[in-house]
Amino acid sequence: MKKITFGNPELFVPSKYCSGFCCEETEVAYPIHRITFRTNARGCVLEFPLGEEQIYGFGLQLNGFNQKNKELFLRVNADPTKNTGDSHAPVPFFATTKGYGIYFDTARNMEVQCGVETALEKENVMTVQILNAKGIDIYIIEGTDITDTVAQYNRLSGSGCEVPEWGLGVLYRCNWHYPQDRVLETAAYFRNAKIPCSILGLEPGWHTHNYPCSYEWNKEMFPDPDGMVKKLKEMEFHLNLWEHAYISEDSPVYEAMKPYSGNYRVLGGLVADLASEEGADIISEYHKKTFTDIGIDGFKLDECDNTNIVDYGWRMFPNCSQFPSGLDGEQYHNLFGVLYMKTILKALDGKPTLSQVRSAGALCASYPFVLYSDLYEHKDFIRGIVNSGFSGILWSPELRHAKSKMELLRRLQTVVFSVQCLINGWYCDEVPWKQFNCESEVRALLQEREKQIPRLMKAFERYKETGIPPVRALVMDYTDDPETYEIDNEYLFGADLLVAPMTEEEEMRKVYLPAGEWVDYWTGEIVPPGWHEAQTDNIPVYQCKNTAKSPIT
Repeated sequence: MKKITFGNPELFVPSKYCSGFCCEETEVAYPIHRITFRTNARGCVLEFPLGEEQIYGFGLQLNGFNQKNKELFLRVNADPTKNTGDSHAPVPFFATTKGYGIYFDTARNMEVQCGVETALEKENVMTVQILNAKGIDIYIIEGTDITDTVAQYNRLSGSGCEVPEWGLGVLYRCNWHYPQDRVLETAAYFRNAKIPCSILGLEPGWHTHNYPCSYEWNKEMFPDPDGMVKKLKEMEFHLNLWEHAYISEDSPVYEAMKPYSGNYRVLGGLVADLASEEGADIISEYHKKTFTDIGIDGFKLDECDNTNIVDYGWRMFPNCSQFPSGLDGEQYHNLFGVLYMKTILKALDGKPTLSQVRSAGALCASYPFVLYSDLYEHKDFIRGIVNSGFSGILWSPELRHAKSKMELLRRLQTVVFSVQCLINGWYCDEVPWKQFNCESEVRALLQEREKQIPRLMKAFERYKETGIPPVRALVMDYTDDPETYEIDNEYLFGADLLVAPMTEEEEMRKVYLPAGEWVDYWTGEIVPPGWHEAQTDNIPVYQCKNTAKSPIT
């Protein structure tokens, strides 16, 4: 890994806010002399030579995979509909099939051309325009394959996160209108039906005011929060609370946060400046005293992304915003999720968690938070699983509603084989499978998830130790196999499984097995490497019996 400085880098960059940041520099074979740098009226531009290498990463890209010859504008956006670079979690890092990757230490938006021909030399290059910046630190990382390159990038941030075993169990988010008694009824339902569930989540209705947030219990709906938490713990449930960081005038922290908020409101509330140590401390100390000290050990941090594609009737703070910490709105959009996670982890004060966040970014591998989306296209959700491993982020393809029994089961199959098993019933009057009379099938799938927890725990332990992601695209481990270069609907799960989800409209799908000794996970039958047709109501899963090829053994 080699750090190179061009121009005058900015002060407010992701590494500044990454407590575990550590760069151990070595010499690299990459032709550094071929990189060009210049500034223009829009910021600064870097140009890199490109050969036959394929390009992956740039964060949670739901609509694209291999980015070779693509044009991307990396900015935080909740509603990406095309492969434009818009993302809940844009990450200024990419890895290639040529044994190198590059991290750009910036909190600015980036325009990337992943292959364009120069006018005079007629050379194919990558160009990176970093908006509003006059300099940049980049980190060139070289690895034996993409997995090795990504693992080094993750170790740059302090390596992967630790998660509790219960965090890898089933998380069910209750209807947002459920009062305390309905929440306890839902808990009893799972236990009486013998359906595995480790965590219950409360949606906005638990606040006295939720858009913006008060962070106070609605005592009409939740008359005894402490007693409810105690009862849930007796039933072996953990509790997860929804919130966002726009502060209502009704909130106990409103007055204290006035000096530590941006100069524009969102949803009528203050925008907390969590880059300010004083502001972050007010929020974390309040959360510790009010929530984590009574037993809350998970949070869903919503709306910390940006939205300007879909009109929801409200807007986020503009890029021209100013925050007391010195950040402008563009920088804060790119750091918001990271700063929010840091604040909540301080409130948890060492308690283990696997929580959720709506936005993340660079150097996030050490945070035990999983991304989610308001979008719901199943194929995009699968692509999100595949892509997340390139960028040091975790992703959940959550189940909400379904139009048919087959759609529900197909979506749940994907959820079971992902890093977090999340069922989000926030607008469902009852658990979504009741209308399709398929409780037994759901029970069997969630029992299968329970069986996968030891495998996932080992994968997360290795994630913490080495930076190797628990879920990976095939091209990450099998970088030398060109057949994997465009496969965005299969992934490696833990040390030894290959998962190939199917959507509700698919009666058959093609599955590629790279070189190795494979067996059908469900039947134990030997399956040779190469392309196969899978036709099943179950989810195609294959186990590798010789994991020497995999970096995790």
